[in-house]
Amino acid sequence: MASEKILVVDDDTNICELLRLYLEKDGYEVSMANDGATAVKKFQEENPDLMILDIMLPELDGWQVCREVRKFSDKPIIMLTAKGETFDKVLGFELGADDYVTKPFDAKEVLARIRAVLRRTSSGQQENIKEVRYDKLVINLTNYELMVDGKKVDTPPKEMELIYHLASNPNRVFTRDQLLDEVWGFDYYGDSRTVDVHVKRLREKLEGVSDKWELKTVWSVGYKFATKE
Repeated sequence: MASEKILVVDDDTNICELLRLYLEKDGYEVSMANDGATAVKKFQEENPDLMILDIMLPELDGWQVCREVRKFSDKPIIMLTAKGETFDKVLGFELGADDYVTKPFDAKEVLARIRAVLRRTSSGQQENIKEVRYDKLVINLTNYELMVDGKKVDTPPKEMELIYHLASNPNRVFTRDQLLDEVWGFDYYGDSRTVDVHVKRLREKLEGVSDKWELKTVWSVGYKFATKE
């Protein structure tokens, strides 16, 4: 399973680098942004598991970034600021922040906060979110989103349901009739070639993305999502 991704947003490059070193050492995948507009753009493109967000930023401040991100994502946000006033904390929580760290901070404390927030949010969401992850591939059936090599790929609903079904059962071979029953439903009266057409379209989107998995044809039987891990 892929490492959890953290987006660090601060206009102080030294703070970004310090957090990156600690986070990568702890096994996280890290990306960085030094202004608010870039932070929102990167969040949309990369869909991180958590964002560490400074309040005092150029272009868009932390409050504005938090407000914009909350329009399309409920992933956890930890606010980072030199201010310690109660007003700032209340405003941050009202805008949808999950936690708050005041500068100067101990990097170990930030790591502990990150682990706690991720543990708390994942335990609350795990049962509800239908998502499978592989190398350079995220299939989220809750939001009907397919992320291929970090980019969202427009995918019709039935293709999403098909790839999710196959990837949720790695290395299991499904016949065309099984897929028609389990993905399209028992009330579907179409031709089994429908499956072939959908697999062909998915292959065009997924071929060559990773050498750790592939959408494979099992001749004279059907299809499987083959993994090498």
